Amino acid sequence: MDTVPVRYARWDGVGSPFSVVSDRTSVVPGSGELLVRIDLATVCGSDLHTVSGRRPSPVPALLGHEQVGTVLGVGAGGVRCVDGSPVTPGTRVVWSVTASCGGCERCARGLPHKCLGLRKYGHEPLVESAPLTGGFATHCVVLPGTAVVAVPADLPDEVASPASCATATVAAAIAAAGPLEGRRVLVTGAGMLGLTAVAMATTAGARVAAVDPDPARRDQALTFGAAEVHDGSSTPGEADVAMEFSGHSTAVQRCLDALAVGGTAVLVGSVSPGATVALDPERVVRGLHTVVGVHNYRPVDLAAAVRFLAAHHRGYPFADLVGGTYGLDRMDAALAAARGAAAPRQAVAPRL
Repeated sequence: MDTVPVRYARWDGVGSPFSVVSDRTSVVPGSGELLVRIDLATVCGSDLHTVSGRRPSPVPALLGHEQVGTVLGVGAGGVRCVDGSPVTPGTRVVWSVTASCGGCERCARGLPHKCLGLRKYGHEPLVESAPLTGGFATHCVVLPGTAVVAVPADLPDEVASPASCATATVAAAIAAAGPLEGRRVLVTGAGMLGLTAVAMATTAGARVAAVDPDPARRDQALTFGAAEVHDGSSTPGEADVAMEFSGHSTAVQRCLDALAVGGTAVLVGSVSPGATVALDPERVVRGLHTVVGVHNYRPVDLAAAVRFLAAHHRGYPFADLVGGTYGLDRMDAALAAARGAAAPRQAVAPRL
């Protein structure tokens, strides 16, 4: 059976440098699988949490779950995109961070992103006989049960890559918030997800107030459509929808306290343990409030993310949110840059 040369960045735990491993893999993926050449990946905040020890992870591992690539091979039985179109060799794609079984109780309830047998790209134990399960590699084997979306040719790699995590997660948050036209929206945390939320909510017809202590991020929020920005020392006023992306307990509290009657709080950033916040049940009851958590996303959210980027990437400076271009042999430098760079994402070009 023919094989292709592959390379991937192996992570051996907190405090250990990445090492590049060269291998070979079959050009014929298994039933329902895709073999994809990764054209560009981006360093996500959860990758930083993993390497710093803030997020539990198997060791060793192949990290990375935001990427865009080109299909080289399609397994027996074929694979279809979320919109039903067939995936063929040469198709440019992004794919979801999760692979679901499709048959468990949660999948049956419309929660495939919380499948009882869930597998997550960039978060699985490294198995040397089948290592290609993350984005920091020249190739990825996309498993059955993974949402796949074709990427338009004119959508730049650096704009498309974050769709697999950041943009799709925001699309899920926007869906959870309900109709936004004419509504007052508060966004706390103006990083990659928060800026994307500002743009999506503004495009949907909302008036958006963004809160972030960093003045540079506040300036970016204005370029992404925010009507007003705040540093957190003042209260923006009541919000019909409050969306939290920073994960800080003070920001969560701000969102809960800001809700107007009938308001909805969408909590996204609290993905690791933090301080508890106060929830006044009487205020929730009398205010007809809704509090929603969003983690991972559905296939339709990934499709919505790509549609939004395709339609609006020229109107909002999404390309400016990705900096650097690092090869696999410079993964440590890429993550170091991601911790302090003005751009919230750093690019990894696996074939450099």
